[in-house]
Amino acid sequence: MTPLNVLAISGSLRRDSLNTTLLREAERLGPHHRFDHYDGLGRLPHFNEDEEHPAPSAVSDLRRRVQEADAVLIASPEYNASVPGALKNALDWLSRPAGDDGPALALKPVAVVGASPGPFGTVRAQLALRQVLHKMNARVVQQPEFLLFQAHQQFDDDGRLPEDSPAQQLLRAVLDALTQLAASERQQALTGASVH
Repeated sequence: MTPLNVLAISGSLRRDSLNTTLLREAERLGPHHRFDHYDGLGRLPHFNEDEEHPAPSAVSDLRRRVQEADAVLIASPEYNASVPGALKNALDWLSRPAGDDGPALALKPVAVVGASPGPFGTVRAQLALRQVLHKMNARVVQQPEFLLFQAHQQFDDDGRLPEDSPAQQLLRAVLDALTQLAASERQQALTGASVH
């Protein structure tokens, strides 16, 4: 399996976030990948077109980390049937071109997962998030979908999912699908470069 540089973004600002725990478990399940856990969501200024040029340093840092990643893994809670405002704000910044470069997430392989203490996981938040990422022209893993419901009961005291549990197997499958998508995008980029 090809190692990836994965930028992991939790949509929650909470210190003991279930979604941040989920990203740590994903890292444990993919030890051959290199995970960069982004923790600057709460430091991003509100998106404002008047502040785009030059971009605030926190925004430039996020864009750089997205551009350097082979793939992005987003774990988001569900707030009021949608994505948290802090995550949407980050995506609004990433949707804008930076200098001569296009938007940082354009054509970038992205996988979406989510954990919630509720009985339905994060199904509505993921629908909203996928819609936004589609508009941004990101390459989103379509299947499998990962919705961890009653997540506070599924992690053990070390923040791990039970070995070989359905949830753990599904999270592995998401990582495999993200790896395959990134490899496909990389191959297309190389093929396109060789044609010119």
